[in-house]
Amino acid sequence: MKSCAIVGASGYTGRELLDLLSRHPRLRATVVMTARAGAAPEPPAFPNDPTIDALDLDRLAGVDGVFLCTPHGAASAIAKAALTHGKKVVDLSADFRLRDPALYELVYHAAHPAPELLAEAVYGLTEHRRAAVAAARLVANPGCYPTSVLLPVLPLRQAGLLDERAPIIADSKSGTSGAGKAPSERTHFGAVHENFCAYGVGTHRHAPEIQQEAGTAHLVFTPHLLPTFRGILSTIYLTPKPGVTADAVRECLRARYAGEPFVRVYDTGQPELRCVQRTNQCHVAVAASGPLVVVTSAIDNLVKGASGQALQNMNLMLGLPEGDGLS
Repeated sequence: MKSCAIVGASGYTGRELLDLLSRHPRLRATVVMTARAGAAPEPPAFPNDPTIDALDLDRLAGVDGVFLCTPHGAASAIAKAALTHGKKVVDLSADFRLRDPALYELVYHAAHPAPELLAEAVYGLTEHRRAAVAAARLVANPGCYPTSVLLPVLPLRQAGLLDERAPIIADSKSGTSGAGKAPSERTHFGAVHENFCAYGVGTHRHAPEIQQEAGTAHLVFTPHLLPTFRGILSTIYLTPKPGVTADAVRECLRARYAGEPFVRVYDTGQPELRCVQRTNQCHVAVAASGPLVVVTSAIDNLVKGASGQALQNMNLMLGLPEGDGLS
């Protein structure tokens, strides 16, 4: 039996990890802490929940792995402390996703707090970085929107099926939990109920992350806020190379993800949020639309887009079966 710490356990991703780990046969959350320095312990929110203890970095010495469910900027110092103790770290914040500290400063409006760790941090899109994740000390868990876009796009770019001169257009919609637990005027019930809107058009912080990992600046990303709590559906408009059909695109994705337990490529039909909510699945479909190929993908933003993928990565880092706690 392995043990882990969850730092930032009161947020949505921390609570999701607690739920996943409660069913894990080989990994237990033995340290459950707030990420806020100086904050008092929090009593259990529900009868079966643990108390969320005050932040105490010395307690990280007694676990095998550490999950960081903190806001960006706050994870780096805790990551350094955990690495000093020789622990495996999966960071669910944005601190180690962007490899260029200057780009991080541009996107997050602050100097990177630990640039010396950027070179070794592995971007943990598990299906594409499995060997690197298994050997890593520090994994940057991908953002939820990037996961929904990169899983279908990366195999097509790697296979050379797309017109490099044409933009990739990712039109993505997320439930309100993607904005985190802290309430805001935009995400409270009265603003979301029976409403639908785009936001962060041309400025969203996930766009540079998607462009970095897709290896192209010719990518347009627009997020939208759905009147639901969880789930992301991305509609991705692609221009194939001459002679490349939707069937060829579908076959490329099917071949790349054959045997992958958490990615399903549809033969017919379209993915829906209700098919992936509360699962670690990514469902993908392909269709022709005039000169374009339209790929749709659906994930649960709190599971495959955050805590589930983080657990996939930690399982690999600790030498455990990748799917433990996720089936």
